[in-house]
Amino acid sequence: MSTLNTAFKGGIAALALAAVASVPAQAVPQVDPAEAAVIKELETKGYATPSDLAPKSLLVAAADLGGRIVAVGQFGHVVLSDDDGATWRQAESVPTQALLTAVYFADDQVGYAVGHDAVIIKTEDGGETWELKYDDAEAEMPLFSVRFADANNGVAVGAFSTALSTSDGGETWNLQSVIPDPPPPLEGLEYEPHLNALFEGPNGTMFIAAETGFVFRSLDSGANWEPIKTPYFGSFWGGMTLDDGNILLYGMRGNVWRSEDQGTTWTQVETGSKKSFGGGIQLDDGSIVLAGLNGGVAYSTDGGQSFEVVDRPDRKGYSSVVDGPDGSVFIFGEPGVVKHPDTAEGFRSGS
Repeated sequence: MSTLNTAFKGGIAALALAAVASVPAQAVPQVDPAEAAVIKELETKGYATPSDLAPKSLLVAAADLGGRIVAVGQFGHVVLSDDDGATWRQAESVPTQALLTAVYFADDQVGYAVGHDAVIIKTEDGGETWELKYDDAEAEMPLFSVRFADANNGVAVGAFSTALSTSDGGETWNLQSVIPDPPPPLEGLEYEPHLNALFEGPNGTMFIAAETGFVFRSLDSGANWEPIKTPYFGSFWGGMTLDDGNILLYGMRGNVWRSEDQGTTWTQVETGSKKSFGGGIQLDDGSIVLAGLNGGVAYSTDGGQSFEVVDRPDRKGYSSVVDGPDGSVFIFGEPGVVKHPDTAEGFRSGS
């Protein structure tokens, strides 16, 4: 068993890692000498190693491109499915072995993934091959999320208030200030809180789910940020804007909060659960599915005003959700990719 680095307790990476002290050691399948030579060369160059176990090992985040699903996780693994999750394969070339914590696609070809060692990689062919655009292993600053306002302007955020921005389509990245300097005298605001998850808000806004009950809002596509204090004092691990323009934040100990005024004020949604949530999706029928630690999956059929939480028997940690075929979703986390019912009734019936 190989112990994973759990030094960073905030953010998407912590959701997948803090619940478990170890995961199965990575194994390389038996291959012929020519294939073994290729694998050794990739490892020497710092590229992700080919492994049949990649779809069954820790996957932290995923993106649905319509006809393709792309998921990222430990050891620089990037896995792809072009058949609604029936089969999975690794990307051809990924120039990192760092834990990848988030993935975002601007369209069905151009995408970005970020992770530990402040790694940022980019693809222009739908996730088949990737190029390294930024890394800083010495800084020991993992990145947790990345989003783009348009083809050129993007932001990546992570631990200890780390934020990087680009204005040239991810070719170059520069440090950006999100926390005001000096920080305002707001109760509960740590000087360097982890910036856990970026998500798009209504009317062109952008948000960062953060710690100590804070969310940061940008009205100018990520160029400038303002702190907003919610009544909660814990960590938020993710958020989403719903079809009706309302916003959900979710995080530790079953906390889900809802805003109807573009993030200015927030109201708690009772979930009846202490399970922590880190990933979610609103499906085409308007229902919402959240997934998190200890096998917790939450469902809402009323626009996030209430939730029903079920407990998966595996009690594993999950951190991302994408839509699946025939009444299912795919959830990603500690055991890799898992197919799960998209309704509480489907879960209870075993469908």
